Amino acid sequence: MKNPLGNPRLFIALLACAGLGHAPVQAQPGKSMQLSAGMHLIQAEVAATEEQREQGLMYREKMPANAGMLFVFGAPATQCMWMKNTPLPLSVAFIDAGGKIVNIEDMQPHTLDSHCSTRTVPVRYALEMNLGWFRQHNIKPGMSIGNLPPLR
Repeated sequence: MKNPLGNPRLFIALLACAGLGHAPVQAQPGKSMQLSAGMHLIQAEVAATEEQREQGLMYREKMPANAGMLFVFGAPATQCMWMKNTPLPLSVAFIDAGGKIVNIEDMQPHTLDSHCSTRTVPVRYALEMNLGWFRQHNIKPGMSIGNLPPLR
């Protein structure tokens, strides 16, 4: 498209506002932190507010190999995740307040199936990674995730 305005910044801003040819606008990513799983390092975007948790990884079409999203919940409880508007296949580890993985579930893109933590153990975190990441790195329930943010 030819720039009829002369000012390239203004033209780009107008194109962005028009939303030409792109997926819905997503919320600005939350802060990122480095976690550990055994000897593996994970760069995790943090979803700590209700709005951030609702947005999750919706509309993301790719994620780096050792990156993920850490969901931080306000109170210990059974938590469930779904894949509405999420094109990436993911695995989610549900984690208790002490950092121990309770269970791991695989999730398929664009589904509304509920994937929940084990009902008998309340969790405070959920860590979403690319599908199969935990299996490929031999990370299993009972193991710990290190460097989690402190709970309030």
